[in-house]
Parts: sequence; structure tokens; C-alpha cells
Amino acid sequence: MFNEFINEYGTAILYALIMGVFGYLGLLVRKCFDKIVDSKEKRAVADSCVKFVEQVYKDLHGEDKLDKALEAASEMLAQKGISFTELELRVLIEAAVASFNDAFDKGGTK
Repeated sequence: MFNEFINEYGTAILYALIMGVFGYLGLLVRKCFDKIVDSKEKRAVADSCVKFVEQVYKDLHGEDKLDKALEAASEMLAQKGISFTELELRVLIEAAVASFNDAFDKGGTK
């Protein structure tokens, strides 16, 4: 009886199990891919916002510029449907500012 069941339905059961495993692996790969792409997108948005704020708000300084950059980056990421925390965004903006300042300083000393 068991052998008849296996002979009749064994390949279908095996196929379903294999498809379930590969489906799950596909979801894991997609999740990792989305995380990598979102991280790159967040960095790109932070860099763009820092350049934007430096160009447009020349009369602002310090925290005021940071607030404008955070505001612009928050809006851009929200429009793209990318989730973020305030701390994460602040760190990305500060890193972009440091990179911007390093490039500016190196360009000015040559």
C-alpha cells in the first residue's frame, strides 16, 4: 500500500518539496539583493542631498544645513519606498559631508 502511494505520488511530492526549497531560497536571495540595493541608494541620496544643500543653502551653516539635508533625504527615500531610521540617515549624511569636505580640501590645496 505504501509502495503504491510512493509510486503514484512520490514524484509529485518530491517536486513540491524541491519547489518549496527553491522558492524559499529565492526569497532569501531577493531579500539580500534588496538590502544591498537599498544601502547603495541611501548612500547616493545622502550624497546628492549634501551637494544640493551646499549649493542651494549657502547662507545656512552647521545644524541648519544638516536639518535641510535630512529633510530632503527623508522625502526622497520615502518617495522611493525605502525604509530608514533617523539615526541611519544622519550617519549617512554626516559621512557624505565628511567625504565632500575631504574632496573640497584636497581640491583646494593643489
